[in-house]
Amino acid sequence: MRLTKPSLMQNHPLIGDSQDLPEDFMIRTSSGQTITKPGEHSLFGLGDLLTLPQNFGNIFLGETFASYISVHNDSNNPCKEILLKVDLQTSSQRLMLSGANSQPVDELLPDHSIDDVIHHEVKELGTHILVCAVNYTTQTDEKLAFRKFFKFQVLKPLDVKTKFYNAESDDVYLEAQIQNITPGPIHMEFVSLDPSQQYTATELNSVDGKEGSDLVFGKVNYLSPMDTRQYLYCLTPKPEVYKETKVLKGVTNIGKLDIVWKTNMGEKGRLQTSQLQRVAPGYGDIRVTLETVPDTVPLQETFEIVCRITNCCERTMDLSLVLQNTFGPGLLWCGVSGRQLGKLLQNDSIDLTLKLIATIPGLQTISGLRLTDNFLKRTYEHDELAQVFVFSEHES
Repeated sequence: MRLTKPSLMQNHPLIGDSQDLPEDFMIRTSSGQTITKPGEHSLFGLGDLLTLPQNFGNIFLGETFASYISVHNDSNNPCKEILLKVDLQTSSQRLMLSGANSQPVDELLPDHSIDDVIHHEVKELGTHILVCAVNYTTQTDEKLAFRKFFKFQVLKPLDVKTKFYNAESDDVYLEAQIQNITPGPIHMEFVSLDPSQQYTATELNSVDGKEGSDLVFGKVNYLSPMDTRQYLYCLTPKPEVYKETKVLKGVTNIGKLDIVWKTNMGEKGRLQTSQLQRVAPGYGDIRVTLETVPDTVPLQETFEIVCRITNCCERTMDLSLVLQNTFGPGLLWCGVSGRQLGKLLQNDSIDLTLKLIATIPGLQTISGLRLTDNFLKRTYEHDELAQVFVFSEHES
């Protein structure tokens, strides 16, 4: 017999129209006789009593399967040397749950039983077969045995989908969509991201309130059937990995999601995903990032940006810098164009401080940076590096 939590007994109150003559008598009579009626709210759909499950029910991946096993002597004669073994057969393995190191019971008298309770955390989907084998000896020293099989299906409780967003700063944003595909509501007790060795993770699912940090989903974090909840995490490369551009480009393992939930009657389940994989972005031969850039700049004034140039190819490059002002009059480069930057070794980077002047108010885009490899005479174009908002001090 499977051991499961009981459920609340349903109450079906009889409701009539107040203008009907028998309405008052019918309600008083039926309400007084039913045992499912709750104490304070007579018209509520759930009563105060608990009811035991009438069938095997559903078993979901990550839950703990518990079963009560009883071997009963229905004969009029005692049995000797009774040994009970319980195995669980899945599509990939056979697990011994009971009787591995136990000693046989010396004697089982008539109308007596041997009882055992087994627990197993379900970690596979599909068909499971509970195999109960009993070996015993009769009074005439005849050795007998029999087996019984109990088949059940393990279903999928949650549907997990992930999306990755690669930021310019090498951070990776992970969006995890978790959907409840069970027939009842569940309480999301714990959802976390265990990052891989190359990253540190920051969860973005909480807000700072008056009483501390609270989940954005509210104090009661439950999911109704077929509802979906989105969790967001930011993964930042560790300093030792960040310095090695080649290593960073090859990192595809992000980490694992650890999910713990409870059903409406308190049964606990836990799932851990496999290693989440992402497609690492390609930077080409040269990568250009802006380390420092202002959000807003005043009109008709110069401002500085710090530009980092990284050699991502497997050879040394001899670079020269060209600044083009042909992409609109909103922002204009200031300084010498066509200067030599020198040789840049493989995986090395150089920081440049460049100046621009804002000539038109509004949201303007930084474009027009050109890098030429003097060895191969190849030019790399870098546009739309960032955006800044230009404002007029007189209007503000």
